[in-house]
Amino acid sequence: MVKAKRLSAVILGLSLAATAVGCADRGAGTPEQGSQAVNLVVWESIGGPDEWLRQAGAEFTAINPDFTIEFVNVELGDTTNQIMLDGPAGVGPDLFAAPHDRLGDLIAGGHISPIEGDYLGNILDGSRMAVTSGGQVWGFPISAETYGLFYNRDLIDGTPPRSFEEVITFAREFNAANPGKFGFVMDVSNSYYNILFTSSENNMLFGPEGTDTTNTRLNSPESAAGMQALFSLREVLPAASGDLDTGTVDALFASGNAAMHITGPWNFRPFTEAGINFGVATLPSLPGNDTPAKSFSGTRVMFVSAYTRNQEAAKLFGQFLLSYDMQRLRYDITGALPVVSTELGGEFGPMATGLLAQMDYAYPMPSIPQMGRFWDIMSAASANIWDGDGTNIQTELDAANAAILSD
Repeated sequence: MVKAKRLSAVILGLSLAATAVGCADRGAGTPEQGSQAVNLVVWESIGGPDEWLRQAGAEFTAINPDFTIEFVNVELGDTTNQIMLDGPAGVGPDLFAAPHDRLGDLIAGGHISPIEGDYLGNILDGSRMAVTSGGQVWGFPISAETYGLFYNRDLIDGTPPRSFEEVITFAREFNAANPGKFGFVMDVSNSYYNILFTSSENNMLFGPEGTDTTNTRLNSPESAAGMQALFSLREVLPAASGDLDTGTVDALFASGNAAMHITGPWNFRPFTEAGINFGVATLPSLPGNDTPAKSFSGTRVMFVSAYTRNQEAAKLFGQFLLSYDMQRLRYDITGALPVVSTELGGEFGPMATGLLAQMDYAYPMPSIPQMGRFWDIMSAASANIWDGDGTNIQTELDAANAAILSD
């Protein structure tokens, strides 16, 4: 591993006398006197990222025996809130994974350290932008993602529907011919997915730069029309929003009981291991459009805790995770798209190609602090719209806009 060996020369040059052995159970980097060893505690999710971190940590330690990496399971959606509690209490990690849209909250709270030096020289522009704020880099982007239309090749002959109108037509016929199965499923109240119904080139969340704190654009006429398209899917997916959570709809597709599903690369391996013969296409177009609907693109970031005393060691491990070898390893294990330019292939190659096509129609999740309120508020509004009678769409969107922008 040429890149890894290059990094080791830098790492081995560090003076590590009296550095901490980690802060998961010793209180935010309490020094262990007389020891050269450094144990870095890293928070990550299970289901693939954990295995990648363990293997990456083993590679790092093999090159640098004075360093060990300790995986602690804190799920991606929980790390930001958890660091706010555990960091100041002295029981937090040295590094932790979080989605890039929480960057504003993490900076404002003083929970992460800035990254000095040109560590992002080989990183794709979109991922570089995702960790940059005020001209300063704030973390190490470790994977990129969006979502698309997953379809069961054994249930769909040829190419899948290209528009949501075609989705409804197909699902209507499929449901009638296959009792107990669904032509289309998705987590209808998950705002990460259903943002696609409110987004277009002229109508993106918080404006074209994702920084307009005066207007979310969620209650625009275009957004209302898009949410009407979401509501129209109830005809072929007749279930309450609470019965269509992510776990349930994932299971329907993984069991062969759904022909189409909107999800992302984290399901490449689970669906493959379930024996589903599936493909991935761009999202269907919204009514009145002939291009795929716009999705959120996200960058998973490894942040360095502001509370660790292992600052330099943590940053060097973060840099190690950006090497071509470690990026390829993550793709091979999880299917997540690399943040460096590299050839995609292997087991997930065809599926990854489908998501790369959707990336042309994706836009980065905004990272301003208001995003912290967006998720739950928009998810609740979406659930109310789905479970309603179709007359409350504008009211729900107006309320969501006001609540997200409230001080």
